[in-house]
Amino acid sequence: MRTALITGITGQDGSYLAEFLLKKNYRVVGMVRRSSTENFERIEHLQDKIELRQADLLDQLSLITLLEDVRPQEIYNLAAQSFVPTSWEQPVLTAEFTALGVTRLLEAVKLVDRSIRFYQASSSEMFGKVRETPQNEKTPFYPRSPYGVAKVYGHFLTVNYRESYDLFACSGILFNHESPRRGKEFVSRKISYNVARIRLGLSNELKLGNLKAARDWGYAGDYVRAMWMMLQQEEPQDFVVGTGRAHTVQDLVEIAFDHVGLDWKKHVKLDPALVRPAEVDHLIADATRACTILKWKPEVDFEGLVRMMVDADLEYVRRETAASGKS
Repeated sequence: MRTALITGITGQDGSYLAEFLLKKNYRVVGMVRRSSTENFERIEHLQDKIELRQADLLDQLSLITLLEDVRPQEIYNLAAQSFVPTSWEQPVLTAEFTALGVTRLLEAVKLVDRSIRFYQASSSEMFGKVRETPQNEKTPFYPRSPYGVAKVYGHFLTVNYRESYDLFACSGILFNHESPRRGKEFVSRKISYNVARIRLGLSNELKLGNLKAARDWGYAGDYVRAMWMMLQQEEPQDFVVGTGRAHTVQDLVEIAFDHVGLDWKKHVKLDPALVRPAEVDHLIADATRACTILKWKPEVDFEGLVRMMVDADLEYVRRETAASGKS
């Protein structure tokens, strides 16, 4: 039985990856930070199937101790301060987790066991002010947020450790991937959650920023397959992962409201305060290498993803409302 260590296991990607690896008969160990309040909602259904161990990307010694105790064959580094707007408000903390955290974890791998296969979660936000469209593995980076800058650091550090210490270390440059498990602060889930509330008569307004912002959106459950595929190759390589199709925030809004039979124009209000200080340009993936070498392809299309999220949030809001009524 192979052992996989997932940092960020309580997040969207971590929960889907844990499910995927369990089906592959892995021993799955999740790294969690010590906290007085625990948020295990996304992995609650997996608690009896996975192991949770405490460590912290800010604490080098805790990472070394964790690797010595767990002895994983694979590490998936998904932990980060990953909400772009927060990276403007807390740029130093974002750098500590999203950039230097990668350094500490790679250093732990180098010190404990160089045979460990390491996956780094890179991001399409690294392309930022894009140099070409679509973007592939050779497209230059021009990040437009502290988050994007931190991800570039982590990405190139992974390359550096691979080439300097002969580690099996690779990065997945993943474009936006969503699901019903996305945090409500992200625009995709903000839309699906509020559309559900409006449909159920609990709200009447949805405030958004730039409706013309375009992203290459896919389903998180599809993307974790690509992560695993990267670590099964003979040689470590970096891959762009995306659908190759871009949609605007307005596209997402229209599909979501249409799915519940409502006119989005009657409910959506533009709020300039929600516009990014520096917006990224047209992000769209050229995932040719992932499709060709990994034999990966997305299975859920954009329309199906949006409807999935709205349906899930209709159920979520109903439970939420019932629970608040009981209390």
